[in-house]
Amino acid sequence: MSEKPKLHYSNTRGRMESIRWLLAAAGVEFEECFLETKDDLTKLQKDGSLLFQQVPMVEIDGMKMVQTRAILNYIAAKYNLYGKDLKERALIDMYVEGITDLNELIITRYFQPADKKEEHFATLLDKATNRYFPVYEKVLKDHGRDFLVGNKLSRADVQLLETILMAEECKPDILAKFPLLQSFKARTSNIVTIKKFLQPGSQRKPPLQEKDIPRLMKIFH
Repeated sequence: MSEKPKLHYSNTRGRMESIRWLLAAAGVEFEECFLETKDDLTKLQKDGSLLFQQVPMVEIDGMKMVQTRAILNYIAAKYNLYGKDLKERALIDMYVEGITDLNELIITRYFQPADKKEEHFATLLDKATNRYFPVYEKVLKDHGRDFLVGNKLSRADVQLLETILMAEECKPDILAKFPLLQSFKARTSNIVTIKKFLQPGSQRKPPLQEKDIPRLMKIFH
């Protein structure tokens, strides 16, 4: 029996959270090794564990994988969450890139200077409701299936649900104009592995708090 994947990151969401989501959706148990201090990161950098000197890093199948997209691609392919052929994979990649752009806006909102926070938040809401969510609403309408690609769960569905829930933490009624996304959220949230990950006590991380930022800055900067 192969060892559980081991995730190296801080005890926060950040760019590791989508990896946690995808492993959880695939029903894969994983271990976490949290970076608590700058020394923890420096040790990984000095021992050659980090190809580009940065985390996330995931130990899986004898590899020390870095670069978030590469890690997600590998997990998706390994656990059959990447479509049935090249065309489906291309669609999944396109949808995921848009999701990732929105996810990045949400993640970075906590690190904006005080005088930029309001502007950044307005941009986030505008792009979510006028650029990104309309696309996925239309995809679901045109496709006419429960999932974004084909007729089975893919990494695109998992990452869209993750980002929807994060967006709702910013603005609870953000899906008000998107009935198909509301149904998608309810449907995918009830998939057994995902439902388990959404329960209290899982390895899903809570939203970042202002008080956490100085600690993270000490680790990563």
